[in-house]
Amino acid sequence: MTQGPTRLDVAVGYALPRKGLPAAASFRRWAAAALSGRIREADLAIRLVDEDEGRALNRHYRGKDYATNVLSFPAELPEGLPEGVRLPLLGDLVLCAPVVAREAAEQGKPLNAHYAHLTVHGVLHLLGWDHEDDKDAEAMEQLERGILAGLGIDDPYAGELR
Repeated sequence: MTQGPTRLDVAVGYALPRKGLPAAASFRRWAAAALSGRIREADLAIRLVDEDEGRALNRHYRGKDYATNVLSFPAELPEGLPEGVRLPLLGDLVLCAPVVAREAAEQGKPLNAHYAHLTVHGVLHLLGWDHEDDKDAEAMEQLERGILAGLGIDDPYAGELR
């Protein structure tokens, strides 16, 4: 059983029909696994979108005119907070359901395993992890592998060439 933070609030929104998509409880479990031992309290929003919305968000926020699998939007804390004060607001994740489904099929992965991986990946981005260079990418991938293994999910990077 995944421990996770002492207090975790995950709001999951579906901006498309839910049929075939993981339940909100699954997203909560995957987020808790990614946060376990890393943060004590967290508020997180996850939104599942169609390709049009995914593309519009990626174009607006990243300047890339295509829908991507996951977008991470870290929370911006309000100015004027006393030093050391932290709010539990972690940020938002947006998962583009058609892209996730297409990738899972192309990679021969179970759909839920791919959603779990992308949720963990996105949450780690919210915590400040990135993969801008090979060293950072390898560290992040190792962390993802360990978290997913704890959930009983196979290595999502098995068979990939670097």
